Amino acid sequence: MTAVAAPSFSSRTQTILSTLAETGQLKRLQTIEGPMDRTVRLQGRGEVLCFCSNNYLGLANHPEVVEAGVAGLRKYGAGTASVRFICGNFDCHAALEARLCAFYGCEAAYTFTSCWNANEAIFATLCEAGDLIISDELNHASIIDGIRLAGVIKKGLLRTVYKHNDIAALRAKLEDARKNPEVTGTIWVVTDGVFSMEGDIADLPSMRALCDEFNALLVVDDSHGTGVMGATGRGTHEHFGMPASAIDYFTGTLGKALGGGAGGYIVGSARAIALLTQRGRPTLFSNALPCTIACSAEKAIEVLMREPERVQRLRDNVAVAREGIRGTGFTVLESSTAICPVIVHDTAKAIAMSKRLLDFGVFVIGFGFPVVAEGHARLRIQISAAHTTEDIASLCAALKRLKSES
Repeated sequence: MTAVAAPSFSSRTQTILSTLAETGQLKRLQTIEGPMDRTVRLQGRGEVLCFCSNNYLGLANHPEVVEAGVAGLRKYGAGTASVRFICGNFDCHAALEARLCAFYGCEAAYTFTSCWNANEAIFATLCEAGDLIISDELNHASIIDGIRLAGVIKKGLLRTVYKHNDIAALRAKLEDARKNPEVTGTIWVVTDGVFSMEGDIADLPSMRALCDEFNALLVVDDSHGTGVMGATGRGTHEHFGMPASAIDYFTGTLGKALGGGAGGYIVGSARAIALLTQRGRPTLFSNALPCTIACSAEKAIEVLMREPERVQRLRDNVAVAREGIRGTGFTVLESSTAICPVIVHDTAKAIAMSKRLLDFGVFVIGFGFPVVAEGHARLRIQISAAHTTEDIASLCAALKRLKSES
């Protein structure tokens, strides 16, 4: 029998891309020709209202944040040109990490070039064989991949998931762990604080109580909660009236509310941060956070700490936007966060709706598979403290017009 030749990589890839294009699922990147703000200038479109960025506090183009980055560039140059343990450890990194410690009220912090790196580092470094990681099924992809990577690096590390935001399901997993003779080490429970696609929040008080009952550690990635949740923007724990010490470890990003530049971090015990410094592969084999980013992020946190009214302005904008969206005929998933998902189910439809909104001068992205599960495509509308009442009214007018066409 003659063997059938396998398709070449080139033809296989072209088939996938052609199928995406034919079914209306091909993502087309927009090009921005200026700073990130309440409005942006898109190549070929001109100025449009931006309702799809993570610039929750409007700090990405804040004059002090920009100037701090420029000053950092002048002082430190363009790059660190090294990992930190060799010669890439600059005093601006220490200043940023001290600022993070003050912000959270924690013992120690360590920064990375992204939160993805932080989530790659924390489990692969701190976990050992016989440990068990229990993860929410809708956790961010960086958490999922970080846990998968840890399982490859640390043979004998156990992993499982529980139904999204279901405390009874988490309890069942913890009870199973107590009976499992293979679980001989530490149990780690990990969750997003704010879930980026749903806009809902983890039940941190109930999770803390369970972790105390079962002697487990609680890790929270609060990338979409930091700067957004709580009276002063400290995060999802503050939203619930919990001290930061109630969370064993936070991971987070500097690329959203905290200035929007780039970078990620882990905060927690001094002992764990010391181990990450000594053994974390992303700390040992990847360049340090660029100094200009460290300087601008440190300034952004300073601005947030002295101007908590930004958080209230965001909260007020979110309330106006949610009420306005409901009035357009679309259903928005209820939440107290700045993420306002409108479920449309079909990926091609979500992309087409996003494109039509751009025709109306409103920049909102349609999300489909593989970012969300098949059948759960959506428009994800994101609100900023920088938006005006008029901006939100324009968003709602565009959605109403879109609804009338459907």
